[in-house]
Amino acid sequence: MLDLAITGFTLAFLALGLRRPFVWVLAYLYIDILTPQKISWSLLASLPISLIAFVLAFGGWLVLDDKKDTRFTLRQALMVLLLAYCGITTTIAEFPVEAAEKWSWVWKALLFAIFLPLTLRTRLRFEAVVTVIVLTVGSILITGGIKTAAGGGGYGMLRTFVPDNAGIYEGSTLSTIAIAIVPLIWWAARFTTIFPRGKLVTMFAAALTFAAVLIPIGTQTRTGLLCIALLGLLSLRSVKRRFLYLGLGALVVVAAIPFLPESYTKRMSTIENHQSDQSASTRVAVWMWTLDYVKDHPFGGGFDAYRGNRLLVPTVKAEGTDNNVTLTTEYHVEEGRAYHSAYFEMLGEQGYPGFLLWAWVQLLGVWQMERLRRRWKDRKAAHEAWVAPLANALQLSQLVYFLGALFIGIAFQPVMFMIIGLQCGLWSYCRRVDAPAPRPVLAPVSQLKVNPA
Repeated sequence: MLDLAITGFTLAFLALGLRRPFVWVLAYLYIDILTPQKISWSLLASLPISLIAFVLAFGGWLVLDDKKDTRFTLRQALMVLLLAYCGITTTIAEFPVEAAEKWSWVWKALLFAIFLPLTLRTRLRFEAVVTVIVLTVGSILITGGIKTAAGGGGYGMLRTFVPDNAGIYEGSTLSTIAIAIVPLIWWAARFTTIFPRGKLVTMFAAALTFAAVLIPIGTQTRTGLLCIALLGLLSLRSVKRRFLYLGLGALVVVAAIPFLPESYTKRMSTIENHQSDQSASTRVAVWMWTLDYVKDHPFGGGFDAYRGNRLLVPTVKAEGTDNNVTLTTEYHVEEGRAYHSAYFEMLGEQGYPGFLLWAWVQLLGVWQMERLRRRWKDRKAAHEAWVAPLANALQLSQLVYFLGALFIGIAFQPVMFMIIGLQCGLWSYCRRVDAPAPRPVLAPVSQLKVNPA
């Protein structure tokens, strides 16, 4: 039944593009996030549905869409350079087979982020993109939230639509994305014109936010807990009653602690003392290895270069109680351990040039969204009031991603590059609609006609 529903909805989504080609852009967002071809076991599983949607989206824009307001931004140019550089490092990668496999989806994520801003010409299109991202990710969050509330889950064990523990469905990645889209959930609830705003929309946004917060509990990821804390602090900038907000936040935390499973609280306790946790100690060892590796390979080793590492990882074990505690250091040999950090992932795979390009793309987004937020925040007209909140939401999403990316290798996570595409589109849109009116050209004095009367 699920297979039939997913297949029918996906094909109907694509069919709608025959009347409105921009729908194919939305269909690609849906397919790339949810990956219905992995959920289906019949027709969709046998089709390159993601590639089909990508070709339709680009072809529909190229042939049928209006391009008079299309602009190419600096960040899009930087992503073009990053795409080309990653392509070059893939050809000389230390592990060519594995590198080619990762390249097969990285190029699509980068190319779509470059392409998406070209299609965003109107407010309705921004609303549609945000809504599709929120609802598609939300479908995963609702499934995971229900399983968590019912007592399911566990580290590496929470399953939603697919059995894979990879991509957006990997626990730490899903936790980061879940918290990162919360600002977009509330922007859509407040400013969308696609759905009539009211109590039902607000209640759905609140329920979806609750499901997002449940994901880090269901996946038992420390990254998700840190992302929740960061988003709570960043939100202080925009809330009106800050003391009430802090009080309610503290009350919710205190009330929730007794209901948290013991396995979750025990895992969260390792944040304070990472040396007692082999997983955390291994991450630190991989980071140190990467710093040494990039000294000898300043241009990186290509995708999946981490497969060449061999580490001696120390962990500290405490035995005894009270004042009779004995600390014992044990060493474990680890080979081919992943970076577990987007920053070290970029350094190890793409070297200093790739890391600088990637960092430039990311940090420029924070700066541009801050400029838009400040420039548009006092505008109250109906056709302008949505801009500053969207810039703020996109900035908050990216800052949450920055924190999550410190502990997960998600440098090329497709959802985050969709958000980057939204940022580029919003920057281009605002520069176009807010451009000063051209000054009238005055004729030279010699050409003015003088009335003899």
